[in-house]
Amino acid sequence: MKVSPDIYPTDLDSASPRSLRLPEGLVGFEEYKTFELLSVPDQFPFLWMRLQGPDTLDFVVIEPGGIIPDYELELFDEDASQLGLASSADALVLNIVTVRHGGNASATVNLAGPVIVNRRTGLARQCILANYARYSAHHPLVANQAAETQN
Repeated sequence: MKVSPDIYPTDLDSASPRSLRLPEGLVGFEEYKTFELLSVPDQFPFLWMRLQGPDTLDFVVIEPGGIIPDYELELFDEDASQLGLASSADALVLNIVTVRHGGNASATVNLAGPVIVNRRTGLARQCILANYARYSAHHPLVANQAAETQN
Protein backbone atom coordinates (compact mmCIF):
# COMPACT_ATOMS: atom_id res chain seq x y z
CA MET A 1 0.00 0.00 0.00
CA LYS A 2 1.33 3.42 -0.90
CA VAL A 3 0.85 5.95 1.87
CA SER A 4 0.83 9.70 1.44
CA PRO A 5 2.98 11.57 3.97
CA ASP A 6 0.85 14.71 3.60
CA ILE A 7 0.28 16.78 6.70
CA TYR A 8 -3.20 16.85 8.18
CA PRO A 9 -2.84 19.75 10.64
CA THR A 10 -6.40 19.47 11.90
CA ASP A 11 -5.49 16.12 13.45
CA LEU A 12 -2.87 17.61 15.74
CA ASP A 13 -3.64 21.29 16.19
CA SER A 14 -4.86 20.95 19.77
CA ALA A 15 -2.49 20.55 22.71
CA SER A 16 -4.50 17.59 23.99
CA PRO A 17 -2.74 14.22 23.91
CA ARG A 18 -3.70 11.41 21.56
CA SER A 19 -3.12 7.85 22.75
CA LEU A 20 -1.07 5.49 20.55
CA ARG A 21 -0.89 1.73 21.09
CA LEU A 22 2.22 -0.02 19.76
CA PRO A 23 1.73 -3.73 20.61
CA GLU A 24 5.26 -4.53 19.38
CA GLY A 25 6.89 -1.38 20.79
CA LEU A 26 9.63 0.43 18.90
CA VAL A 27 12.90 -1.05 17.67
CA GLY A 28 15.12 -1.19 20.76
CA PHE A 29 12.21 -0.25 23.04
CA GLU A 30 9.95 -3.29 22.62
CA GLU A 31 8.78 -3.22 26.25
CA TYR A 32 7.07 0.18 25.84
CA LYS A 33 3.61 -0.19 24.30
CA THR A 34 1.53 2.95 24.97
CA PHE A 35 2.43 6.52 24.09
CA GLU A 36 0.76 9.92 23.93
CA LEU A 37 1.23 12.03 20.84
CA LEU A 38 1.60 15.63 21.95
CA SER A 39 1.63 18.75 19.84
CA VAL A 40 3.09 21.97 21.21
CA PRO A 41 2.12 24.85 18.88
CA ASP A 42 5.40 26.77 19.13
CA GLN A 43 7.43 23.60 18.39
CA PHE A 44 5.77 22.73 15.05
CA PRO A 45 6.70 20.73 12.95
CA PHE A 46 8.06 18.68 15.84
CA LEU A 47 5.73 16.51 17.90
CA TRP A 48 6.35 14.46 21.02
CA MET A 49 5.67 10.77 21.47
CA ARG A 50 5.64 10.40 25.26
CA LEU A 51 5.57 7.09 27.09
CA GLN A 52 2.46 6.59 29.21
CA GLY A 53 3.47 5.06 32.52
CA PRO A 54 5.88 5.41 35.42
CA ASP A 55 9.02 5.68 33.23
CA THR A 56 9.95 8.89 31.44
CA LEU A 57 10.67 8.37 27.77
CA ASP A 58 10.06 10.87 24.99
CA PHE A 59 10.67 10.65 21.25
CA VAL A 60 10.69 13.67 18.97
CA VAL A 61 8.81 12.90 15.76
CA ILE A 62 7.73 14.75 12.63
CA GLU A 63 5.10 14.28 9.99
CA PRO A 64 7.23 14.21 6.82
CA GLY A 65 4.79 15.86 4.41
CA GLY A 66 6.11 19.22 3.26
CA ILE A 67 9.45 18.62 5.02
CA ILE A 68 10.98 15.63 3.24
CA PRO A 69 10.70 16.13 -0.54
CA ASP A 70 9.82 13.11 -2.71
CA TYR A 71 9.21 10.80 0.28
CA GLU A 72 7.03 7.98 -1.06
CA LEU A 73 6.17 5.30 1.44
CA GLU A 74 5.28 1.78 0.42
CA LEU A 75 4.02 -0.45 3.21
CA PHE A 76 4.04 -4.20 3.05
CA ASP A 77 0.46 -5.52 2.78
CA GLU A 78 0.94 -7.40 6.07
CA ASP A 79 1.73 -4.16 7.94
CA ALA A 80 -1.27 -2.35 6.42
CA SER A 81 -3.51 -5.30 7.31
CA GLN A 82 -2.26 -5.57 10.91
CA LEU A 83 -2.89 -1.86 11.38
CA GLY A 84 -6.37 -2.13 9.88
CA LEU A 85 -5.66 0.45 7.17
CA ALA A 86 -8.47 0.43 4.62
CA SER A 87 -6.93 3.29 2.61
CA SER A 88 -3.84 5.47 2.70
CA ALA A 89 -5.94 8.30 4.20
CA ASP A 90 -6.28 6.19 7.38
CA ALA A 91 -2.51 6.36 7.97
CA LEU A 92 -0.67 8.97 9.99
CA VAL A 93 3.06 8.86 9.24
CA LEU A 94 5.54 9.79 11.98
CA ASN A 95 9.30 9.73 11.60
CA ILE A 96 11.57 9.62 14.65
CA VAL A 97 14.11 12.45 14.93
CA THR A 98 17.52 11.92 16.52
CA VAL A 99 19.47 14.94 17.78
CA ARG A 100 23.19 14.56 18.40
CA HIS A 101 24.77 17.16 20.67
CA GLY A 102 28.37 18.31 20.78
CA GLY A 103 30.81 19.97 18.43
CA ASN A 104 29.14 18.50 15.35
CA ALA A 105 25.55 18.82 16.49
CA SER A 106 23.12 17.36 13.98
CA ALA A 107 19.56 16.18 13.60
CA THR A 108 18.60 13.17 11.53
CA VAL A 109 15.27 11.53 10.78
CA ASN A 110 14.53 7.83 10.28
CA LEU A 111 12.88 7.57 6.86
CA ALA A 112 13.36 3.80 6.45
CA GLY A 113 11.42 2.83 9.59
CA PRO A 114 8.54 5.25 10.22
CA VAL A 115 5.85 4.81 12.84
CA ILE A 116 2.55 4.30 11.03
CA VAL A 117 -0.61 5.07 13.00
CA ASN A 118 -4.19 4.14 12.15
CA ARG A 119 -5.87 7.55 12.56
CA ARG A 120 -9.20 5.97 13.50
CA THR A 121 -8.01 3.50 16.16
CA GLY A 122 -4.67 4.80 17.45
CA LEU A 123 -3.09 1.42 16.67
CA ALA A 124 0.51 2.01 15.61
CA ARG A 125 3.54 0.08 14.42
CA GLN A 126 7.09 0.92 13.49
CA CYS A 127 7.35 -0.44 9.96
CA ILE A 128 10.25 -1.13 7.68
CA LEU A 129 9.12 0.19 4.32
CA ALA A 130 8.78 -2.10 1.31
CA ASN A 131 10.92 0.48 -0.53
CA TYR A 132 13.31 0.99 2.41
CA ALA A 133 16.40 0.80 0.16
CA ARG A 134 15.55 4.28 -1.16
CA TYR A 135 15.82 5.84 2.31
CA SER A 136 18.17 6.19 5.24
CA ALA A 137 17.53 5.69 8.93
CA HIS A 138 19.82 8.72 9.42
CA HIS A 139 18.58 11.22 6.82
CA PRO A 140 19.88 14.73 7.64
CA LEU A 141 17.00 16.92 8.73
CA VAL A 142 18.93 20.08 7.94
CA ALA A 143 21.56 20.23 5.23
CA ASN A 144 25.11 20.75 6.47
CA GLN A 145 25.93 24.34 5.53
CA ALA A 146 29.70 23.78 5.69
CA ALA A 147 29.46 20.94 3.16
CA GLU A 148 27.25 23.08 0.92
CA THR A 149 29.72 25.96 0.84
CA GLN A 150 32.54 23.59 -0.22
CA ASN A 151 30.57 22.37 -3.28
